[in-house]
Amino acid sequence: MTGSKSSTPNATPVQQRRLWLLRHGATEWALSGRHTSSTDLPLLPQGEQEARGLQTVLSQVGFAAVFCSPLQRARRTCELAGFSHRAELLEELREWNYGRYEGLTTSQIQQSSPSWSIWSHGCPGGEDAAAVQKRCSAVIERAMAVADEGDVALFAHGHLLRALTGTWLGIGACGGGLFRLGTGSISVLGYEHQQRAVTHWNAPAGAWFTP
Repeated sequence: MTGSKSSTPNATPVQQRRLWLLRHGATEWALSGRHTSSTDLPLLPQGEQEARGLQTVLSQVGFAAVFCSPLQRARRTCELAGFSHRAELLEELREWNYGRYEGLTTSQIQQSSPSWSIWSHGCPGGEDAAAVQKRCSAVIERAMAVADEGDVALFAHGHLLRALTGTWLGIGACGGGLFRLGTGSISVLGYEHQQRAVTHWNAPAGAWFTP
Protein backbone atom coordinates (compact mmCIF):
# COMPACT_ATOMS: atom_id res chain seq x y z
CA MET A 1 0.00 0.00 0.00
CA THR A 2 1.13 3.52 -0.65
CA GLY A 3 0.73 6.57 1.56
CA SER A 4 -1.76 9.34 0.90
CA LYS A 5 -0.71 12.03 -1.56
CA SER A 6 -1.08 15.63 -0.49
CA SER A 7 -2.99 16.88 -3.52
CA THR A 8 -6.00 15.79 -5.52
CA PRO A 9 -5.19 14.73 -9.10
CA ASN A 10 -6.06 17.37 -11.69
CA ALA A 11 -8.65 15.43 -13.68
CA THR A 12 -12.17 15.82 -14.95
CA PRO A 13 -14.67 13.83 -12.84
CA VAL A 14 -15.87 10.67 -14.55
CA GLN A 15 -19.65 10.73 -14.90
CA GLN A 16 -21.57 7.65 -13.78
CA ARG A 17 -18.63 6.37 -11.73
CA ARG A 18 -19.68 4.09 -8.89
CA LEU A 19 -18.14 4.07 -5.43
CA TRP A 20 -17.84 0.63 -3.84
CA LEU A 21 -17.98 0.85 -0.05
CA LEU A 22 -16.22 -2.05 1.68
CA ARG A 23 -16.55 -2.17 5.44
CA HIS A 24 -13.78 -4.04 7.21
CA GLY A 25 -14.35 -7.51 8.63
CA ALA A 26 -15.43 -8.23 12.19
CA THR A 27 -13.33 -7.20 15.19
CA GLU A 28 -13.96 -7.88 18.87
CA TRP A 29 -15.34 -4.39 19.49
CA ALA A 30 -17.40 -4.33 16.30
CA LEU A 31 -19.28 -7.42 17.44
CA SER A 32 -19.81 -6.08 20.97
CA GLY A 33 -20.97 -2.64 19.78
CA ARG A 34 -18.07 -0.72 21.33
CA HIS A 35 -17.16 2.45 19.45
CA THR A 36 -13.81 1.90 17.75
CA SER A 37 -11.95 4.69 16.04
CA SER A 38 -8.22 5.03 16.80
CA THR A 39 -8.01 1.79 18.81
CA ASP A 40 -6.24 -0.30 16.19
CA LEU A 41 -7.80 -3.72 16.66
CA PRO A 42 -7.03 -6.71 14.43
CA LEU A 43 -9.66 -8.70 12.59
CA LEU A 44 -11.12 -11.74 14.29
CA PRO A 45 -10.99 -15.06 12.39
CA GLN A 46 -14.60 -14.33 11.40
CA GLY A 47 -13.49 -10.95 10.08
CA GLU A 48 -10.68 -12.50 8.04
CA GLN A 49 -13.16 -14.94 6.53
CA GLU A 50 -15.49 -12.06 5.64
CA ALA A 51 -12.59 -10.20 4.02
CA ARG A 52 -11.55 -13.19 1.92
CA GLY A 53 -15.12 -13.52 0.74
CA LEU A 54 -14.92 -10.07 -0.82
CA GLN A 55 -12.24 -11.19 -3.26
CA THR A 56 -14.59 -13.31 -5.37
CA VAL A 57 -16.87 -10.35 -6.00
CA LEU A 58 -14.31 -7.57 -6.28
CA SER A 59 -11.99 -9.46 -8.63
CA GLN A 60 -14.69 -9.15 -11.30
CA VAL A 61 -14.67 -5.33 -11.16
CA GLY A 62 -12.26 -3.13 -13.10
CA PHE A 63 -11.41 -0.48 -10.53
CA ALA A 64 -9.82 2.80 -11.59
CA ALA A 65 -8.49 3.26 -8.06
CA VAL A 66 -8.57 1.67 -4.61
CA PHE A 67 -8.40 3.77 -1.46
CA CYS A 68 -8.09 2.45 2.09
CA SER A 69 -8.16 3.70 5.66
CA PRO A 70 -4.73 3.47 7.34
CA LEU A 71 -6.14 1.50 10.31
CA GLN A 72 -5.12 -2.15 10.35
CA ARG A 73 -8.62 -3.63 10.30
CA ALA A 74 -9.29 -1.88 6.98
CA ARG A 75 -5.81 -2.57 5.60
CA ARG A 76 -6.05 -6.27 6.43
CA THR A 77 -9.49 -6.47 4.83
CA CYS A 78 -8.09 -4.80 1.72
CA GLU A 79 -5.17 -7.23 1.69
CA LEU A 80 -7.32 -10.34 2.03
CA ALA A 81 -9.65 -9.02 -0.67
CA GLY A 82 -6.66 -8.92 -3.01
CA PHE A 83 -5.99 -5.19 -3.37
CA SER A 84 -3.13 -4.29 -1.03
CA HIS A 85 -0.72 -4.12 -3.98
CA ARG A 86 -2.54 -1.14 -5.48
CA ALA A 87 -4.37 0.49 -2.58
CA GLU A 88 -3.58 4.06 -1.58
CA LEU A 89 -4.01 4.97 2.07
CA LEU A 90 -6.21 8.00 2.77
CA GLU A 91 -6.25 9.63 6.20
CA GLU A 92 -9.73 10.97 5.39
CA LEU A 93 -11.06 7.38 5.45
CA ARG A 94 -10.28 6.90 9.15
CA GLU A 95 -13.26 6.07 11.31
CA TRP A 96 -15.25 8.82 13.06
CA ASN A 97 -13.19 10.10 16.00
CA TYR A 98 -15.19 9.09 19.08
CA GLY A 99 -13.06 11.09 21.51
CA ARG A 100 -14.01 10.32 25.13
CA TYR A 101 -16.58 7.79 23.91
CA GLU A 102 -13.93 5.48 22.49
CA GLY A 103 -14.56 1.91 23.63
CA LEU A 104 -18.06 2.61 24.97
CA THR A 105 -21.34 1.23 23.68
CA THR A 106 -24.31 3.43 22.85
CA SER A 107 -26.22 2.13 25.87
CA GLN A 108 -23.31 3.05 28.17
CA ILE A 109 -23.15 6.57 26.74
CA GLN A 110 -26.90 7.01 27.09
CA GLN A 111 -26.74 6.26 30.81
CA SER A 112 -25.38 9.78 31.29
CA SER A 113 -26.85 11.33 28.12
CA PRO A 114 -30.19 9.60 27.39
CA SER A 115 -30.90 11.42 24.13
CA TRP A 116 -27.40 10.90 22.73
CA SER A 117 -26.90 9.91 19.11
CA ILE A 118 -23.62 10.20 17.27
CA TRP A 119 -25.47 11.76 14.33
CA SER A 120 -26.99 14.59 16.33
CA HIS A 121 -24.60 15.05 19.25
CA GLY A 122 -21.16 14.05 18.02
CA CYS A 123 -18.45 13.05 20.50
CA PRO A 124 -16.77 15.21 23.17
CA GLY A 125 -13.07 15.36 22.48
CA GLY A 126 -13.70 13.87 19.03
CA GLU A 127 -15.71 14.77 15.93
CA ASP A 128 -19.23 15.87 15.15
CA ALA A 129 -21.15 15.19 11.94
CA ALA A 130 -20.00 18.44 10.31
CA ALA A 131 -16.33 17.51 10.74
CA VAL A 132 -16.88 14.01 9.37
CA GLN A 133 -18.90 15.36 6.44
CA LYS A 134 -15.96 17.56 5.48
CA ARG A 135 -13.73 14.48 5.31
CA CYS A 136 -16.35 12.54 3.35
CA SER A 137 -16.66 15.35 0.82
CA ALA A 138 -12.89 15.28 0.34
CA VAL A 139 -12.95 11.51 -0.26
CA ILE A 140 -15.75 11.81 -2.82
CA GLU A 141 -13.95 14.63 -4.62
CA ARG A 142 -10.76 12.59 -4.71
CA ALA A 143 -12.55 9.48 -6.01
CA MET A 144 -14.38 11.38 -8.73
CA ALA A 145 -11.17 13.09 -9.84
CA VAL A 146 -9.35 9.84 -10.71
CA ALA A 147 -8.40 10.18 -14.35
CA ASP A 148 -8.78 6.56 -15.45
CA GLU A 149 -12.20 5.19 -16.32
CA GLY A 150 -13.80 2.74 -13.92
CA ASP A 151 -15.25 2.48 -10.44
CA VAL A 152 -13.46 3.30 -7.18
CA ALA A 153 -13.19 1.03 -4.13
CA LEU A 154 -13.16 2.45 -0.60
CA PHE A 155 -12.08 0.18 2.28
CA ALA A 156 -13.10 1.81 5.54
CA HIS A 157 -15.38 1.78 8.58
CA GLY A 158 -19.05 1.65 9.54
CA HIS A 159 -19.85 5.17 10.68
CA LEU A 160 -17.50 6.79 8.18
CA LEU A 161 -19.03 4.92 5.21
CA ARG A 162 -22.56 5.64 6.40
CA ALA A 163 -21.71 9.35 6.71
CA LEU A 164 -20.14 9.24 3.26
CA THR A 165 -23.37 7.78 1.89
CA GLY A 166 -25.40 10.64 3.34
CA THR A 167 -22.90 13.10 1.89
CA TRP A 168 -23.11 11.44 -1.54
CA LEU A 169 -26.90 11.65 -1.53
CA GLY A 170 -26.94 15.32 -0.55
CA ILE A 171 -28.66 14.71 2.80
CA GLY A 172 -25.50 15.32 4.82
CA ALA A 173 -23.42 13.07 7.04
CA CYS A 174 -26.29 12.89 9.54
CA GLY A 175 -28.26 11.05 6.87
CA GLY A 176 -25.96 8.11 7.50
CA GLY A 177 -28.11 7.33 10.51
CA LEU A 178 -30.72 5.96 8.10
CA PHE A 179 -28.39 3.21 6.87
CA ARG A 180 -27.33 0.11 8.77
CA LEU A 181 -24.01 -1.43 7.71
CA GLY A 182 -22.60 -4.81 8.69
CA THR A 183 -18.98 -5.96 8.81
CA GLY A 184 -17.48 -7.40 5.65
CA SER A 185 -20.30 -5.93 3.56
CA ILE A 186 -20.46 -4.51 0.05
CA SER A 187 -22.41 -1.37 -0.83
CA VAL A 188 -22.38 0.60 -4.07
CA LEU A 189 -23.15 4.27 -4.64
CA GLY A 190 -24.02 5.25 -8.18
CA TYR A 191 -26.63 7.02 -10.28
CA GLU A 192 -30.23 6.72 -11.38
CA HIS A 193 -30.83 8.91 -14.44
CA GLN A 194 -28.03 11.34 -13.51
CA GLN A 195 -29.23 11.53 -9.90
CA ARG A 196 -26.91 10.20 -7.23
CA ALA A 197 -28.38 7.07 -5.67
CA VAL A 198 -27.67 3.95 -3.63
CA THR A 199 -27.57 1.03 -6.06
CA HIS A 200 -26.70 -1.76 -3.60
CA TRP A 201 -26.52 -1.76 0.19
CA ASN A 202 -25.09 -3.89 3.00
CA ALA A 203 -24.74 -7.07 0.94
CA PRO A 204 -22.65 -9.95 2.32
CA ALA A 205 -20.23 -11.22 -0.30
CA GLY A 206 -21.90 -14.63 -0.24
CA ALA A 207 -25.25 -13.11 -1.20
CA TRP A 208 -23.90 -10.81 -3.92
CA PHE A 209 -25.20 -10.68 -7.46
CA THR A 210 -23.57 -8.75 -10.28
CA PRO A 211 -24.97 -5.17 -10.49
